[in-house]
Formats: sequence, C-alpha cells, structure tokens
Amino acid sequence: MSEPADRPIIVLVRPQLGENIGAVARAMLNFGLTELRLVAPRDGWPNPAAGPAASGADVVLEGAQVYSSTAEAVADCAHIYATTVRKRGVTRPVLTPEAAAREIHGQAGRSAVLFGAERSGLETDDVALARAIVTVPINPMFASLNLAQAVILMAYEWSKAETLAQPTAEELLPPADQAELDCLVAHFEALLEPQGYFRPPSRATATRRTLRGILTKPGWNHLEVRTLRGVLSYLGKPRPDEL
Repeated sequence: MSEPADRPIIVLVRPQLGENIGAVARAMLNFGLTELRLVAPRDGWPNPAAGPAASGADVVLEGAQVYSSTAEAVADCAHIYATTVRKRGVTRPVLTPEAAAREIHGQAGRSAVLFGAERSGLETDDVALARAIVTVPINPMFASLNLAQAVILMAYEWSKAETLAQPTAEELLPPADQAELDCLVAHFEALLEPQGYFRPPSRATATRRTLRGILTKPGWNHLEVRTLRGVLSYLGKPRPDEL
C-alpha cells in the first residue's frame, strides 16, 4: 500500500522476530501510517508470529514489501532518516523525532525512516544512506528501546501535525457556570449551619471562604455539580428513625 507523499515510510532493516514486526505494525496504524518495508527479515516473510502481535493492524502487514538491501528499499525516497544512538562514524545532522517530523511535513518527495535490527541496530552502510540521524533524548544509563517503542515515538511526532481522533475530547463537559457553583456552596452551608460547623462566629467568614475555595477550585462540570447536590440532598433528608 502506498502512502500519500507526506507520510513517512517505515523501513525495518534486518528485523529478527515476527512478533516485533507485528508490534511495529500496530504502532504505525495507531498514528495513521500504513506503509511498511522490510529489508532481509531474518525469519522470512510472511511470518505467522506477526499477526497476533499486530492486534488487528492487518492492513499494514498485508501491504508490507520485502527488499534484499536497504538501498533498494529506499530507492524511491528523497529523504532518508536513520534512527540510531550510534553514529557509526558517519557525519550527518542529528535531529530529535520532533524535528525530523517537522521536516517530513515541510518537504516534497517521499521520506523513509530506517530502524535497525533488534540486537545491533543499523550498520554503517545503512546510516550512510541517510540524510540525517534521528536520536531520541533518553536516559544515558538505560538507552534501550525495543523496536516498536522506537517506531511509535517517530510515528507519534509525525501524527501531531495530522488530524487524528481525540476520543476523550468529545466526552468532556463544559465547566459549571457561576450560578451553579453558588447553589452548590449555598447547599453545603445550609446543611452545615444547623450542625454548628461555622463556629466560633469569629472564624465563620474565613471558614466560609475556605469552603467556597475548595468547592470552586476543581472546575466541576454541571453534571458533577448536580450529582454532588443530589448527594447532599440525600444526606439532608431525615432518617426513618428521626421521623
């Protein structure tokens, strides 16, 4: 499957485990990428272990293309990025995933991002094909990312300029207005006053202000305010043994 020109091609160079290829496919599709190229996969292709790990990202696996060399895999690409923490003696500009993603969005021609084998990463000849090196700022005491993690970092940064779904955004309700909050505060005060909560009188004003601050600080939405007031109404009802 061919991606639109502004979407990067993910190239796995000599990947070892089918499970890792499947996990990469899953990471790609999460962020809207579908074009996967494999260079000399160790266990051949197709690999039955990839499907379960892809968790439904079959469109990526089904469209994956296999090449015998990295040069062949990127022959039609104008912009090549090599992801590595070891520069292998090759002098290239070094970018973060965020900076590389901005470049990909802003330039004409196909872009490819190279990821090396699980154990050894990219070799010098692979890195030499790249126009730039992409390195993730990472804890120097533990700079170990698995293959899918590395891909998802790059895919996520690319996706930030795209219009992808935000499932939680539509679920958020607008904050309650001031009148609703005033009613909530008054409801609390009405229940607390008969219980002598605002004593001594010299501290009543400060206590009321503190209570108001607590109740208005979180930014309740109208449903939360209504629910909380329902709780207060229930607590304020006389108990059967009090009737």
